[in-house]
Amino acid sequence: MTKTVDIIGAGLSGLYAACYLSKKGYEVNVYEKNESAGGRSRVFKAEGFTFDMGPSWYWMPELIDQMFEDLGENREDYFKLKRLDPAYKVFWDEEKPTDIPADFNDLKDLFETFEEEGGMKLERFLEDAKTKYDIAVDQFLFQPGLKWGEIMSYSVFKNAMKLDVFKSVDKDVSNRFTSARAQAILNFPVLFLGEMPNRIPSLYTLMNYADLKLGTWYPEGGMGALAKALEKIAIQNGVKFHFNAPLESIQCENAEVKTFKVGDKELDATQMIVSADYNYVEQNIIPKEHRTYSEKYWDSRKLAPSCLIYYVGVNKEISGLTHHNLFFDKDLIEHGKTIYDNPDWPEAPLFYVCAPSKTDKDVAPKGSENLFILIPIAPDLEDSQEVKDKYFKIVLDRISIHTGEQFAENIVYKRDYCISDFKEDYNAFKGNAYGLANTLRQTANLKPKIKSKLKNLTYCGQLTVPGPGVPPALISGQIVADHLITTQL
Repeated sequence: MTKTVDIIGAGLSGLYAACYLSKKGYEVNVYEKNESAGGRSRVFKAEGFTFDMGPSWYWMPELIDQMFEDLGENREDYFKLKRLDPAYKVFWDEEKPTDIPADFNDLKDLFETFEEEGGMKLERFLEDAKTKYDIAVDQFLFQPGLKWGEIMSYSVFKNAMKLDVFKSVDKDVSNRFTSARAQAILNFPVLFLGEMPNRIPSLYTLMNYADLKLGTWYPEGGMGALAKALEKIAIQNGVKFHFNAPLESIQCENAEVKTFKVGDKELDATQMIVSADYNYVEQNIIPKEHRTYSEKYWDSRKLAPSCLIYYVGVNKEISGLTHHNLFFDKDLIEHGKTIYDNPDWPEAPLFYVCAPSKTDKDVAPKGSENLFILIPIAPDLEDSQEVKDKYFKIVLDRISIHTGEQFAENIVYKRDYCISDFKEDYNAFKGNAYGLANTLRQTANLKPKIKSKLKNLTYCGQLTVPGPGVPPALISGQIVADHLITTQL
């Protein structure tokens, strides 16, 4: 008898689960509330421009390649990768911008200009970061977070001191480096993990290894190429996709989902995987008596940031930008306080600009620039059009100051995307963009469980293990698929 599974949500975790299960002989249906697959990795086109809506950094390429291999596939059959050099540019307040080179020897030379023996310090720092990365990938990332034995093993205890879980990223970095520029560059990768660097475990310096050693890459066809590849693999293996099909209700009997309604269709349930927003489905769709967590529990969770995004088409090239650009020309601590301590709109925001047209000429008309501008902000703020227009002027003025390029009059397309849009499109908990903060109390087994009280319903995605990000989303899909297969043996 063919085993069947219904997946709610066609984000990266749901797509990977669909591929994995269909490869194992399951009959899979995917129900997605939006008009296309990809979730936050969706793509849209306007005025000749092609915009990636969400993730723009392609890190951990070998891990993603391994996940294609786990499907019996070769990633290169679907899209090629190009390593970016420079990986990114950092704009400072009064100093010249810094290009982060792809070559490690050049990077060490750069750190030598920051401080005495900076290159040697960087090498030692990244050796420790690699140890953390290897331990995390080998022993933590693929664990379902259901038993304490997963993280209480002898091998974990043996390596516990190397993980630095009780030391902060900021302390680790500041103990090794004295220059403000070195510290800012090394603190950067954790900014979207949901806390300030002085409150994120030093375990997460593993991201520095991913950033500076494994490199920053760009997939041919844009970031949406990954979701497109997974959708293609799924379809090739018989997965059926149903778009514009939001989950409306669930009917339960004997602690199981018996039927569920998507759009105007009432369907019988066998096994169900929820890749949609965990909080929304549990608190709004599942009957109260079958919920694992209370409203109080969810309100006590610390969230990673949301963001204000602008998708901008410009009919001229902007010479001062590279593919990835970080504007660290204002006070990080003050901006961070408005996200994590006293939620409010920042007075002087740091922000990020992606210009994929610097690498990929197909994402913009000839002689034009495709810009993705992002300001990290606290979740659940009120995002009126007046506020969004105000911040657009702020970022345009600062880009122009630092690049020497005036281009406001050359804008031929603009779309903004913020908290209310995350809520509308993804039912995102408090309009968050990056899931739960990766604090010590919300790591691994302390995240919301993949299992629910309902025997035939499980969860994947950024609010459960292993957490937010592109590789973790894929891993989450594999974890829940493996769990389903194992429990049905």
